Amino acid sequence: MSPSSLTSSRLVPCLDRFADLALREAELATDPAVVESALIRRLAAVPERRSACGLRHPLVVILTLTACATLVVGGDSVAAIRQWAARTSQTVLERLGAYRDPFTGLFVVPGERTFRRVPADLDADALDTAISGYVAEVVRRAAPAPRIPHTPGPVEREQRRVAQRQVTHPAPAGLLPGAALDGKACRDARTEQGGRVFLVGAISHEHGVILGQCQVADKHGEGPAARALLARLDVAGTVLTLDAPHTTKATARLITQHPDAHHILIVKGNQPLARAAAQALLTGPDADWTATTAIDDDHGHDRTERRTIRTAKADDALFPGARQAFRLRRDVGDLDGVWTSKEVVYGITGLPAEAAGPAHLNHCERAHWGVENRLHRVRDVTFREDHSQVRSGTAPRALAGFRNLAISTARLADRANIAHARRDLLDHGDAFAVYTI
Repeated sequence: MSPSSLTSSRLVPCLDRFADLALREAELATDPAVVESALIRRLAAVPERRSACGLRHPLVVILTLTACATLVVGGDSVAAIRQWAARTSQTVLERLGAYRDPFTGLFVVPGERTFRRVPADLDADALDTAISGYVAEVVRRAAPAPRIPHTPGPVEREQRRVAQRQVTHPAPAGLLPGAALDGKACRDARTEQGGRVFLVGAISHEHGVILGQCQVADKHGEGPAARALLARLDVAGTVLTLDAPHTTKATARLITQHPDAHHILIVKGNQPLARAAAQALLTGPDADWTATTAIDDDHGHDRTERRTIRTAKADDALFPGARQAFRLRRDVGDLDGVWTSKEVVYGITGLPAEAAGPAHLNHCERAHWGVENRLHRVRDVTFREDHSQVRSGTAPRALAGFRNLAISTARLADRANIAHARRDLLDHGDAFAVYTI
């Protein structure tokens, strides 16, 4: 064989491969299945940080497969995510724009090493922005709401409880939308500097969806991370509830700078002067506070709880942006009516009395603890986050972001029990259909 013939025989497969890639790019540009998926459009904006040399699998394909696998029961580890993704049909892989083997003509699912390596070196801020942007689109109805099929039979127990609570404990009229901020550590995960991976998240009071997430920088505490997250969120017209560690003047000023944004902050030992002033302002017998007092009784989980709140007008002299101060007393007892414990906390809010009375503040403070029950506990128990062996790079934060996406997706599909919703998505087609893929 002549040298020219040998060179020609080597070039033909390469040229064929480039032709296939060019044809595939043209198909993707006009593929309606790719265009109509709001999630894929958002994930496609995450920048590629891998070297272009030898790059096969597009980043958006890896992120999309990870998102869909995390949505399904059992997708709690990288190995499980890859195992689920390996059964993806050729039709779906073609829609996603997966790598096509030029020799077999089949679309290829990335290997487990790729699923491990890519999340560990991501632009985590961009990924969280993409996820929160998709959730915000669905909430605003700018994107279709996800749909999760129901198992035939009676309504699931947790779903019945939610419907019953909406009847027995309705939200007060005129209640503004709210969001709770709180932090959670990823167990055993470490940053490159040796610090803990600690994530601050914001969750909607009404929908229970995660609005955003931010990682605490090494040795800087939750406060700066919470302020960084608030700076990225659209909080106009929102009541933000934060626990005592976030009760700082810098955070209060940041919130009041947003148009129509308000804060509800708990005041404890980190603000002794403000706490003493609020305590002096709200001291007195119950008979003197009947006009500005609200009481909420609740029964469940083998206990009785009574939450009594009293309010008084305040101003910036108490705390930046303060318009009211409140005292919240929580009494807990057995079902026989015998009280066994009592806790009293003080707080301040930027909501004026005409916009939020005692009943509104009581409801918002109770909804704040949804960040523990509806976010932290779900990630720990349902998604087994504390058992994760992923501990390096940006992988812990990235996988936590995909878990947030799965939780938000189930809630936007009007599913109260996340575990039950995951079990309804064992079929691959149903899982991809959730995101209109």
